[in-house]
Amino acid sequence: MKAISFLAAVAIPVVCVAAQAQEVRRFDAAANRIIPEKAHLERVVTGFNKWTEGPVWTHGGALFFAEIPANNIVKWTAGAGASVFIHPSGYTGTAPYNGPEPGSNGMTLDANGRLTVAGHARRNVWRLESLNPSAQITVLADTFEGKRLSSPNDLVYKSDGSLYFTDPPYGLRTQDDKDPEKELRINGVYRIPNAARQKAGSSPDRKGLQLLIRDLPRPNGIAFSPDEKILYVSDSGRRVWMRYSVAADGSVGNGTLLLDASGDKAPGGPDGIKVDTEGNLYGAGPGGVWIISAAGKHLATIPVPETVGNLTWGESDAKMLYITASTSVYRIRLSIPGVMPAR
Repeated sequence: MKAISFLAAVAIPVVCVAAQAQEVRRFDAAANRIIPEKAHLERVVTGFNKWTEGPVWTHGGALFFAEIPANNIVKWTAGAGASVFIHPSGYTGTAPYNGPEPGSNGMTLDANGRLTVAGHARRNVWRLESLNPSAQITVLADTFEGKRLSSPNDLVYKSDGSLYFTDPPYGLRTQDDKDPEKELRINGVYRIPNAARQKAGSSPDRKGLQLLIRDLPRPNGIAFSPDEKILYVSDSGRRVWMRYSVAADGSVGNGTLLLDASGDKAPGGPDGIKVDTEGNLYGAGPGGVWIISAAGKHLATIPVPETVGNLTWGESDAKMLYITASTSVYRIRLSIPGVMPAR
């Protein structure tokens, strides 16, 4: 299967200017080790269609992210700016989609640097065999027990090559559990045991797909602790972050609450998440990016002037946090390196 690509440059300038000045909100002294005193948020590029998501920094120094309503994956590099890398990235039908989120969503890299995509409105998880928009696409998952996935949202590799992903209904036309096209009654978290070893162009191991978590209303962002003993999942339905112990076979135990953000009425909520090398969690949350200790303490909030969808670590030292938020991409330099996809 080939990606359908469109490479016309996006008519948006590289901005790289300080965003609206808002001081970082520090709630614990531990935040001072993470956020430099003079750290400031920059707007890297802006002007996108309502909702940017799913950023990942490639080994070659480019930022890829999803522009979901436009059904695009966008590539940004310093100096060259932004251009559409793949269109359509999600829904590929010929009839109008008639839903708010036709594009793809979260992205990550496997150990070989191959872009792996939560297909969202495409209703599968797929991998691009090289960083070429016309490269071969390999579908890693598309059904569970004979029923189509709803709309894979975000994903993360474990070091053994297995891939974990969330599957809420946000990429369906109504985004509702009663959507007529929703085949699975649950909104699950799944594991593909041998995703990185699947041969290019081969069919997914549909019988091997494992359902790990079935009781979250809206599983969304997903990340491992640095030692991979804990799996974090954000639930945008209840507006909480959950943690799960990871067994040797890749399965997970019963979830426990990491932190509850349901009482904060600022725009946004638990969505994409990442971790740093010391185990702190960084998550899209009310009012910006929440920094949370491994013990579940809210250490700080980085205010962002738009609703945050997701985030990723970038640059050679992995200390630059790139943030996708509504119509723009932002960044802020921090003091502790983040955990990036393995090389």
